[in-house]
Amino acid sequence: MDNPSDLRYTPSHEWLRDNGDGTVTVGITHHAQDALGELVYVELPEPGRALTAGTQFAVVESTKAASDVFAPVDGEVVEVNAALADAPQAVNESPFDAGWLVRIRLADPKQLDSMLSASGYGAGPGAA
Repeated sequence: MDNPSDLRYTPSHEWLRDNGDGTVTVGITHHAQDALGELVYVELPEPGRALTAGTQFAVVESTKAASDVFAPVDGEVVEVNAALADAPQAVNESPFDAGWLVRIRLADPKQLDSMLSASGYGAGPGAA
């Protein structure tokens, strides 16, 4: 699966979609979900939680292991993908669409400038 070119990426395998309204949608990449295997549980933060870039904010658990998900930016959680409580496999089936994790209101939109492009991610941390 190709990494969508309209997204930004982190070395720790999160992706971000700029929603154009001061928020970003965040999920884990195809590479990350593939390495984890079939997800059976997703633990998401509560809306309103303040996040600091680089800190753990969610946990995804598969039949193989549990893995922390790290905040790619500073901001506030404004929405979580509640559908994942009943269907965590959506992250495996559609990591860049239905499998999104949270929406974050950015504290500093300039942080997006330091994220990897699809080609940068694919050539580095996301290389198969």
